[in-house]
Amino acid sequence: MTFEPFLAAGPVIQSHVMAAALALGVGAFQLAAPKGGARHRLSGYIWVALMVYICLSGFFIHEIRMLGPFSPIHLLSAFTLLALFWAVLSARRGDITGHQRAMRAVYWLALIVTGAFTLLPGRVMFRILFG
Repeated sequence: MTFEPFLAAGPVIQSHVMAAALALGVGAFQLAAPKGGARHRLSGYIWVALMVYICLSGFFIHEIRMLGPFSPIHLLSAFTLLALFWAVLSARRGDITGHQRAMRAVYWLALIVTGAFTLLPGRVMFRILFG
């Protein structure tokens, strides 16, 4: 494991990685902790803010270029922003089942599955973990 690729990456990638790492932890806490109440709501807003930042900063990362400067990951970022909006709206409307489904889907698809793609050879996270 080496942090040189992280330190050599630009500030957008560095902040993107740090926000994703925090979102993984806060999201895991949210999934495991009791639901409802002030603590759930506060950590939920923090998690949503982290996810929005991850999505928006991702639009400025162009390591994989398939259609001009964009890749399918950029499409997932747009979808994630919509899903986050829907999830928060669902909670505000009292649709807790819809809220839970949307939040779980965002956690697993936008953080876990997409995070696995950062481990492809040549990507920054691959170089950090595997040299």
